[in-house]
Amino acid sequence: MSALITFHADIKNILEQARGKARSAVNAAMVEAYWLIGRRIVEEEQRGQHKAEYGARLIEDLSAALTADFGKGFSYANLYNCRQFYLTFPDQAILYTACRDLSWSHLRLIMRVDTPQAIDYYCREAREQNWTVRQLERNIKSQSFQRLLSSQASPSSTQGTSAHLEFIKDPYVLEFLQLPETGRLKESRLEQAIIDELQKFLLELGKGFSFVARQMRISTETSHFFIDLVFYNYLLKCFVIIDLKTGTLSHQDIGQMDMYVRMFDDLKRGEDDNPTIGIILCDSKDETIVKYSVIQESQQLFASKYQRILPTEEELIAEIEREKRLIEGGA
Repeated sequence: MSALITFHADIKNILEQARGKARSAVNAAMVEAYWLIGRRIVEEEQRGQHKAEYGARLIEDLSAALTADFGKGFSYANLYNCRQFYLTFPDQAILYTACRDLSWSHLRLIMRVDTPQAIDYYCREAREQNWTVRQLERNIKSQSFQRLLSSQASPSSTQGTSAHLEFIKDPYVLEFLQLPETGRLKESRLEQAIIDELQKFLLELGKGFSFVARQMRISTETSHFFIDLVFYNYLLKCFVIIDLKTGTLSHQDIGQMDMYVRMFDDLKRGEDDNPTIGIILCDSKDETIVKYSVIQESQQLFASKYQRILPTEEELIAEIEREKRLIEGGA
């Protein structure tokens, strides 16, 4: 009986793999077709003397003709997306590299991003991290690329730390924890909310993170200390410890994290691990305290704010610019 069950499971697995390959092949063929359609539209537009007016009329007429022959799916908006797709990825060789394994739904979102660097980032991360369309949309709306410290710091302040900065965001957006928008939180409540939504928190942290422990005890001969959250980043090959603060960052908080990092390196870090990174996740922070603290010069200590709700694009950009001025001011 068990052999028969195994036989059936093998056949089902073969069919599932075949269907998956078929879907991938169809998706790749359609993405290529949309790119070719976009290229052909642009080529035809360039023959018109009045490009804007000619282009709009050209797409409207094409939509009517294709709908008559092929049915739904060729609206003006869809054909305009094909045009934008080609303009976003005019090099076909780059298209195959950047867009492989991404669905048309993914690509329509990425095309709305306004810088080549951000487009490259979202294509790469969506592909490597297997983001769903919903996850990609959330990361674009929350300005994930712009929140990376590597896109904010001045070149002189990132020497020797670029590998770390590619993984640290400021601020972190934690709207998925469904915390109250205002009012003082207990740190225990914030910690429990993160544990309850650990998968989403890992996605917000970024690539390479795996959860290790909460309230990890590190002990000396005379004292015991407890670290709120401990992660390991297999790309950086180091532990990342997080201290949660629901109030304004203080110099005592920074001193405590500095001690935690030194103790963790001494007591927990393996021979093949890189130096531990410490992140203080706080509700708010005083720029003067950050500027004149050990964080300013340390390659292992970082302080990042967290947002309880998903801010508007304008609010996020303003916050990112504020952090950028802070970093550059201390460089």
